[in-house]
Amino acid sequence: MQTDSSTPGVHAGRLSSDQYAHNFCDAHPPLNLAQAKIEADRCYYCYDAPCQTACPTGIDIPSFIHRIADDNIRGAAHTILKANPLGGMCARVCPTEVLCEQACVRNTNEDKPVEIGALQRYATDKYFEKPGAPLFTRAAPTGRKVAVVGAGPAGLACAHGLARLGHSVELMDANPKLGGLNEYGLATYKTTDGFAQKEIDWLLSIGGIEVRENTRLGADVQLDALTREFDAVFLGLGLAGVNAIGIAEPQATGVRNAVEFIAELRQAPAYAKVPVGRKVVVIGGGMTAVDAAVQSRKLGAESVTIVYRRGAAEMSASEYEQEWAQKNGVSIHHWAAPKALLAEGGHITGIQLGCTRVEGGKLVETGEQFTLEADVVLKAIGQSFVAQPLGTALELRQGRIVTDDQGRTSHAKVWAGGDCRVGGRDLTVEAVEHGKVAALSIHEALNA
Repeated sequence: MQTDSSTPGVHAGRLSSDQYAHNFCDAHPPLNLAQAKIEADRCYYCYDAPCQTACPTGIDIPSFIHRIADDNIRGAAHTILKANPLGGMCARVCPTEVLCEQACVRNTNEDKPVEIGALQRYATDKYFEKPGAPLFTRAAPTGRKVAVVGAGPAGLACAHGLARLGHSVELMDANPKLGGLNEYGLATYKTTDGFAQKEIDWLLSIGGIEVRENTRLGADVQLDALTREFDAVFLGLGLAGVNAIGIAEPQATGVRNAVEFIAELRQAPAYAKVPVGRKVVVIGGGMTAVDAAVQSRKLGAESVTIVYRRGAAEMSASEYEQEWAQKNGVSIHHWAAPKALLAEGGHITGIQLGCTRVEGGKLVETGEQFTLEADVVLKAIGQSFVAQPLGTALELRQGRIVTDDQGRTSHAKVWAGGDCRVGGRDLTVEAVEHGKVAALSIHEALNA
C-alpha cells in the first residue's frame, strides 16, 4: 500500500486492481441494440414534442429516436450533433431527469419516461465507433478570424459552429488538454475510456480550428490585444475561482478543493495512485459535492459524509444524484453548517458543525453543535468567476459577464457564454447552446 506520508490516514492503493476496475467502470452501461429498439418503440413521436422544448439545445428528439427505430444510426447522430455538437457527452452527464425526460408525455399515464439520454448516447456512441464520411463540412472560407478563449463546452460549440460557417478559429485554453469541465471536472465513472477527448477529436475534424493549449487570458494573451488582432472574440472562461467556506482554515494538510481532487483523479495514470482519506467529509450540496464524495468511496474511503446547511430539497444536486450518492455508501447530513476545522500536529482531524433550521424565512443556527472525525475535508461549495484578466473592458453583474440572449457583451467585438455569463443554470448542455447561438450571432455581425 502506498501512503501519503504528509497526512495520517490518507493513503493511495487502498484497493485491489480488480476493485478499482469494478468501481470505476461505466456507471450506466450503454444500451445494446435490442434494448435501444425496445426503448425507441416506446416513443410516441409527438408533434410539437415537449421533450424537444425542454432540451436547452433544441434537439429534435422524436426524429432521432425514430431513426434509431429504423436502424439509421448515422441519421440519428446527424440530428443530435447538428443541434448539439457535444451530444455524446451531454447524453452522459445531462440531467435528463429534470429536462427532456421530465417533459416526456409517458409520465402522464406511466411512471417511466422514454430513456432519451440513453438513446442519445446509443446513437452517438455507435456513430463515433464508425463515423465514415464527415457529417458536416465547412462553408467556403470567409477570410475572417475569431479567437475563442476557453475550450470547455461553450467554447468548443462556438468554435465548431464558426468553423462550419467558414471562419478561421483560434481556440485557446489554459489547460494542457481541451474540454474544460468535460475533461477535468466530471466524475470518472460518468465518462470512461477517454470519451471527452474522442469527442473533441471528432469536433476538431471539421477543420479550420487552430488549437493553443496552455494559453491563459491575462497572462499569455490579453483581451485588448485579441480584439485588435481578431475580427471577434468569444469568451468561454468557465468558473476558475472556488468559494470560501466562511470559516478559518488552519495551516494543516487534508483540506482541499473538491474540483482539484476530481481533476487529479481524472488525470491520474492509475486510480491506485490517488490518495484518499479513511474518513472524508465533503462540504456542499451540488453535483461537485456528489462526484467528489462518491469517488472518495470508490477509491476506498471507509466513511464519506456530505454536509449541507439546508435540506435535501434545497440541494442543487438533483434528487437522482442524491440517491446515487447514498446508494454508493455516502451519508448526507442536512441542516449542518461548518463552524471550525479541527487539526492536530498540522493535520486535519475533524470538523465542527452547527445545526441549522429555517426561522422566519431565514437560515439560523439552533445552538446545537456536533463534530465529525475526518482526515480529509473537501470543499465543494461552488465556484466563482475570476474577472481580473478582463480588466475593465466588459460589464459585469453578480460577478459574471453581462450578455444579451445572443451572447453579445458590452464590447462590440466580444461575445461570452457558459458559466462565466450571468444568469443560466450552469449546465453543460446550456453552455453548448450559448456557444452555438454566439457562433451564429458572430457570423451575422461579421457579415453585416
